Amino acid sequence: MWGISYWIVPIFSACVWLAMLIAMLVVWAREGFPHYVSMDERQTIAYISDIGASGLKPLFIAMSTVTVVTFTLSFVFERWLRHTRRLAPNTSIWQKIYSGIAIGMAIAGAAGLILLSIFDTRRHPKLHNGFLVLFIGGYIVSAIFICWEYQRLGIHFREHSVLRISFWIKLVFILLEVALAIAFGVTQKQKKWNAAAVLEWVIAFIYFFYVLSFFIDFMPAVRTKHHQSRETEMDMAGVEAGTQHGDGAAMDQSYFRGGSTAQLNNGYATNGYANGNTNAVPNPYTSHNTDEYYNGPGAPANGHVKPTEPVAASRNF
Repeated sequence: MWGISYWIVPIFSACVWLAMLIAMLVVWAREGFPHYVSMDERQTIAYISDIGASGLKPLFIAMSTVTVVTFTLSFVFERWLRHTRRLAPNTSIWQKIYSGIAIGMAIAGAAGLILLSIFDTRRHPKLHNGFLVLFIGGYIVSAIFICWEYQRLGIHFREHSVLRISFWIKLVFILLEVALAIAFGVTQKQKKWNAAAVLEWVIAFIYFFYVLSFFIDFMPAVRTKHHQSRETEMDMAGVEAGTQHGDGAAMDQSYFRGGSTAQLNNGYATNGYANGNTNAVPNPYTSHNTDEYYNGPGAPANGHVKPTEPVAASRNF
């Protein structure tokens, strides 16, 4: 159950963010694309912050806070799962340092988004722009250190394709967001407000996909949890039945032909007789008198030895 809940966290976070963006666009469109007070005279496309500074400010603050708080939990859960070896564990102290920096910068980015939603562009334009830089920069730096950690993990765990996939997704996010952030700053500087507004919306939607991508990181934990649960069920089944179920399916040794210690519950050894064993097993084919037949060393002095019969095929395969 807990394995499943981990990957729900980034999905929930991403969905809240997407719902907020769509709600803002829908409200702006339903109101007839109004020109807000915080917009420049030549500006016709509203920034996210322009809409958020108007009647939707409570929504902007609440949903931004929920998004970044739950997203930060994704970083914490990922760190915990690596520590408990539910995910590929870190192989050096540097990888743990990279992870710690990534968490710290994600918290800084989260604080930036919460603060920019509170200090809106209409009443606190300078503070708002400063927190916007903290928000974008914090998550970009965080993604850089996550990529660094995953790159090192991928060297030691080449069999884990999830690490490679996650690494490339986050690397693409870094490259796109850095390029878009630079373009956003340049268009702002040149007072190309409409172009800058479009770039801001694009950055916001790319951030949605970045948050959503974190559910991939938790998939190995889900598979590991299910695998362990299945093994536990089989072990418990064996214990409850005295470690003998049918043909011994609950016993690990029973899955191999020729096991030296495994005994099926029908009383035979692995091939029905104790051929060549120093501890001979009584042959089920016994006479009604006291003379019993053995195939191994230690047969009775009367010399009765039962001829070796063909080995029956295992019923486990």
